[in-house]
Amino acid sequence: MPESGGQDTQGPIPTTADAEPVEAPEPPKAVAAATAATAALRRTSLLVTLVLGGLTALPPLSMDMYLPALPEVTDALRSPAATVQLTLTACLAGMALGQLVVGPMSDKWGRRRPLLIGMVVYVLATAVCAFAPNVELLISFRLLQGLAGAAGIVIARAVVRDLYDGVEMARFFSTLMLISGVAPVVAPLIGGQVLRLTDWRGVFVVLTVIGVLLTAVVFKWLHETLPVERRHSGGVGEALRTMGGLLKDRVFTGYMLAGGLAFAALFAYISASPFVVQEIYGASPQTFSLLFGLNSVGLVVVGQINGKLLIGRVSLDKALGFGLAVITLAATALLLMTSGVFGEVGLAPIAAGLFVLMSAMGLAMPNTNAQALMRTPNAAGSASALLGTSSFLVGAVASPLVGIAGEATAVPMAVVQLASAVAALLCFLLLCRPWQRGQQPLTGTAGDAAPQK
Repeated sequence: MPESGGQDTQGPIPTTADAEPVEAPEPPKAVAAATAATAALRRTSLLVTLVLGGLTALPPLSMDMYLPALPEVTDALRSPAATVQLTLTACLAGMALGQLVVGPMSDKWGRRRPLLIGMVVYVLATAVCAFAPNVELLISFRLLQGLAGAAGIVIARAVVRDLYDGVEMARFFSTLMLISGVAPVVAPLIGGQVLRLTDWRGVFVVLTVIGVLLTAVVFKWLHETLPVERRHSGGVGEALRTMGGLLKDRVFTGYMLAGGLAFAALFAYISASPFVVQEIYGASPQTFSLLFGLNSVGLVVVGQINGKLLIGRVSLDKALGFGLAVITLAATALLLMTSGVFGEVGLAPIAAGLFVLMSAMGLAMPNTNAQALMRTPNAAGSASALLGTSSFLVGAVASPLVGIAGEATAVPMAVVQLASAVAALLCFLLLCRPWQRGQQPLTGTAGDAAPQK
């Protein structure tokens, strides 16, 4: 990769850059050209960071801005809480299934066209949600919103892989992970403030405006990053066959299930917390938004501690096992508190338990993904889609379960969280078997997988 002399750049010049071979210039011109190239590179890198960061942040914005409005939607559309929570499930399921389709499409047709189509459909679906007269139509278009929004998730990762390599790619992915962690912090805060000015429909109006602006930015500044000669015609069928091969590896499947079940515990919190915090414990939408933001900060901080301090000093399996154990303990405490074992408890102990559970996700989720992807260096794209899809689908299943007993108790939330955490820990121990060394690497598409440490 070309580097500017002595300059600290964020990554290589994009593969689709307009630069052409030039004759060796005279020394003064060479210095000027190098300076201009460095400046252009930095501008491009910053612009790519902002655009891809926006695409990465759009799904959590779509999910979490809407959370403070869930009780209001329940009243406005005269629907039970479990039915309204299906609007979250539909969006999450759409994001899961959309990844399986959009990923192979972007390998066949390039990144730009599927992304722009997805963004336009996202804007239209979100606008319809703002005017949905009943919960059935809202659920339907939340599903379409998720399907279209999946384009941003998949293609943002693919563009990073097109433009960067090695350490620079890892550094860029870290930046995107930080942005996607910050988005849930600000999303409920924005949603809470929107509800002070208007009703729940205004949340979808704001999301529509964000979608329009992001579509315009992508159209103007995000150029095609996958050259024609690097595209292939395999399509969805080839991707599904590759994924089937990956599922035959016990260790990969163990990490995938552990990560997906941990995400189910997380999504049980996301889906149930608006009702638990506001309806059961009497907090305002603004208080809920602040607590949700604080929990997201905990996740981001622990995730950064994992990436900056633990990796290289502690094995990923040890950090992962500790994270899953803490999630299990926090879920156990929440179940004991919500079921009345300790008598009447207020909002503060419940909020503390949720904070610990959310923060420990910063150890569990990135390490399951890292360990699984290290098994599959030659099938990283398919593995990434499979990891993302499985997590979203498991989370979508967990969502309606938390409201199965109505709005008057938080016990279902705690039960789903504890069951998910215990299942994740068992998958990690029984399938990944972290005490073993040197498991056989994968064959076929992931044949170069490194032995587990």
